[in-house]
Amino acid sequence: MNYKKNLFFSLLFIFLSTSAFSQEKITYKKIDTLELTLEIYRPNSSKELGNYPALVFFFGGGWNGGSTAQFEPQAKYFSERGMVCFLVDYRVNSRNKTSPFESLMDAKSAMRFIRAHAEEFQIDPSHIVAAGGSAGGHLAAATALIESYNDPKDDLTISCKPNALVLFNPVIDNGPGGYGFERIGAHYKEFSPLHNIQKGAPPTVIFLGTKDELIPVKTMEYYQMVMEKVGSRCELYLYEDQVHGFFNYRNFEFYKETLLKADEFLVSLGLLDKMPKVEVK
Repeated sequence: MNYKKNLFFSLLFIFLSTSAFSQEKITYKKIDTLELTLEIYRPNSSKELGNYPALVFFFGGGWNGGSTAQFEPQAKYFSERGMVCFLVDYRVNSRNKTSPFESLMDAKSAMRFIRAHAEEFQIDPSHIVAAGGSAGGHLAAATALIESYNDPKDDLTISCKPNALVLFNPVIDNGPGGYGFERIGAHYKEFSPLHNIQKGAPPTVIFLGTKDELIPVKTMEYYQMVMEKVGSRCELYLYEDQVHGFFNYRNFEFYKETLLKADEFLVSLGLLDKMPKVEVK
């Protein structure tokens, strides 16, 4: 890495480490004139270089729209808990006239960029968690399970696979009858997380409402069963009578409940210290 880039990251981290919830944008990918960015939330406490876990969020919106603002509250919370959090922007149809395949390429590019720059971000490259809601949940899971749809410009020697997954009513079945099949078509076999679970899949926690109009409970229970069959941990929490998107901040009760369950999950993996020391707000 050249001197200017080292200086840039050094100044960035000095700025971020002195401001609670400080946010900065960094470009992780350029496509012609388009720049795709990461919004970064860092802990306010000092820690040994390279020793922070990372949490990478992908917003929902059916690969058609959405905003990084969706997971801003969660990113603020987990940065206070001692994680470096990233909000990933990626191409969507409404803004970029792209398909779900480009969205996945971008998600993989973002994961590779974060891992490649682990030292500058002061994170442990073996402690990177991917999270997301709805189609963003698909992207998080797909970075772990899908081998195809890599950007030709990516360095494929750098793994895009997270070490754990936190999924909020994720789109995990793109096959016939599943979400998005009309756009995915026959490609579902190499695009759908449900159809690509293999041994070594990272530990996963999933949150779903029982009245989700897009993600059937039976589909998620089957996903959990297949995960456990290959020897991977998969916790599924069902929320009675809740619909798609129930976990968002506007539904504070369930935002808080899913947030604390995710916290417990990360504690159980040794990624966070026991007992939250910050207020959920």
